[in-house]
This record gives sequence, structure tokens and C-alpha cells, in this order.
Amino acid sequence: MKSPQWQKLFFKLMFWLVLEILLNLMGLDDVADYGEFVFNYENITILQTKKV
Repeated sequence: MKSPQWQKLFFKLMFWLVLEILLNLMGLDDVADYGEFVFNYENITILQTKKV
């Protein structure tokens, strides 16, 4: 029997995959990419570069 953590991960991955495919077929893949950006805002690192 699978653990609840694996089931939750599997469900999230399958949901994302199906949604990504559907949006891509409808030509709305940019919306899916934007959604990934919005929901992963805490994982974004801003890098500062110094121009020479």
C-alpha cells in the first residue's frame, strides 16, 4: 500500500501533467507557465549581477 505522501505527490504530478497538455493543445501554455511562476514564488531567487 502506498503512503499518503506518495499518493499526494502522484496526484499533484498527474494533475499538472494533464493540465499542461490540455492548455498546450488549446494554445494557452503561457497561462500554465504563469501559474507555475505564481505558485512557486517562494522558490524564486533573485540574482544581482555587477556590470563591469
